[in-house]
Amino acid sequence: MFGIRAAITRAAVARTTVTRCAPSALISRRLYSDHPEETYEQFTNRYVKFFENVDDTFELKRGLNNCFAYDIVPDVAICEAALRAARRLDDYATGARVFEALKIRIDKESDYHNYLQALKPVKDELGIQTKEELGL
Repeated sequence: MFGIRAAITRAAVARTTVTRCAPSALISRRLYSDHPEETYEQFTNRYVKFFENVDDTFELKRGLNNCFAYDIVPDVAICEAALRAARRLDDYATGARVFEALKIRIDKESDYHNYLQALKPVKDELGIQTKEELGL
C-alpha cells in the first residue's frame, strides 16, 4: 500500500517539476548550420586540389562520388583534374566514368557536348574515350 502511494507521489512531483521548467530550457538550438557558405570558386578549388593530390584509386572514386553528390555540375577544371588523376593512377575505367557521370548529371544534351568540347584536348592527350566512343 505504501509502495503505490509513494509511486503516485513521485509521479505528481515529476509532473510539477516538468511544468515548472522554463520553456527555453526545453528548446534545443540547431548549431550545425552555423557555418559560412562555400562559393562555387572555393568548391572548384577544393576539388581541383583534392584530385591533384590523390594517391590511390579508392580516394579518387570517393572524391568523385562526393563531388557529384552535390546539386551542381562540377566545373571543367574539376573534371580535368579528375581525368588526370585517373590516368596518373592508371585507372582507365574511372576516367571513362567521369564522362558517364557528367552525362547523367547534365540535363541538356547541348550542355553535355559543350563539356565534351571543353575537355577534348585533355581527353585526346590522355587517350580516354567516352562510353559512346567505346561502343558500349
